[in-house]
Amino acid sequence: MLTLKCPYCGVQADETELHAGGEAHLTRHGPGSSDADFESYLFMRENPKGVHFERWRHVNGCGKWFHAARCTMTLEVFGTYPAQTSEPPKKIRDAITAKRPGWTWRELS
Repeated sequence: MLTLKCPYCGVQADETELHAGGEAHLTRHGPGSSDADFESYLFMRENPKGVHFERWRHVNGCGKWFHAARCTMTLEVFGTYPAQTSEPPKKIRDAITAKRPGWTWRELS
């Protein structure tokens, strides 16, 4: 079972207390954006076999959204961090690199 630590309230919660919200760090396009940008926002998602950054909500706890870095193959969690963070913290990227040399995700590695 997947277990994540909420970065806000510090509770170690299993996936039954959480709600997955899809891919993290998407650039949202709204009114005034081109059709191509809006289409990309709606439909183009990473679906990697390996390292992935996701949004989660602590539904049965503090109710806040946060991001998690994990491996989709092994369910290994590299860390969690607040949803207001615009990119994964260096500490988490370094932890991933230590265990998965050569990993990539979008423009990150």
